[in-house]
Amino acid sequence: MKLVLKTTLSLSIIALASLSACASNPKIGGDPALQVASTDALPAPGPVDIAKSNNLYTVGPYDKLTIDVWGMSELSIREIRVDANGAISVPLAGPMTVSGMTSSQLERAIEERLRENYIRNPKVSVNLTEMVSHAITVDGSVRRPGVYPVAGGMTLMRSIALAEGIGNDARLDDVVVFRTVDGKRYAALYNLGAIRRGRYPDPAIYANDIVMVGDAASKRLFKDLLTAVPGILTPIVILLTQN
Repeated sequence: MKLVLKTTLSLSIIALASLSACASNPKIGGDPALQVASTDALPAPGPVDIAKSNNLYTVGPYDKLTIDVWGMSELSIREIRVDANGAISVPLAGPMTVSGMTSSQLERAIEERLRENYIRNPKVSVNLTEMVSHAITVDGSVRRPGVYPVAGGMTLMRSIALAEGIGNDARLDDVVVFRTVDGKRYAALYNLGAIRRGRYPDPAIYANDIVMVGDAASKRLFKDLLTAVPGILTPIVILLTQN
């Protein structure tokens, strides 16, 4: 197993490189090693990872929707849940398979069905109010560990708030997010205190992410780095790859 370090802090990269100036690739520790590389942040997952396209979440089984047909309240649906097969039934539009559609795509599909049923110039608005098919896991030193549905705009701080906040014994500098992107598994160490003080932005959290608060085993991934360069207050991202 090889750990490839990725961090946005250029000064930390320089400091780490100086630890092994004679080596062709800067490393810390033994085996597994930390190899220094440059990147911006923990990468966002792609469509294959969470069925997500152009930063818009797609509808999935058991998600909850509201459907408004402008000027026609009798055709609007205050609340409807997608069934296990990814389908719903809309007045006049009939049964529809909606799994994998974005809100905009579903709006257009319903409008087309209504036009086929002699509704002139229908205007449809769809909102995803609960996304059970897109979920995150929040575990460790939080008041209510569990699996939580994801809505657009989810961040690390909001995900911890869903779990009713950190426990009394949790450390603010000890939060690790695990994410798989294109088959590669990443881990990122965050400092909640630094985020609250505005040192860096509250990072986005996506479906299938695992947020671990105060977990010693998770933080040990960063042990060599934190020993070599203590007091880092920017996000630290490592890529877990096979040799």
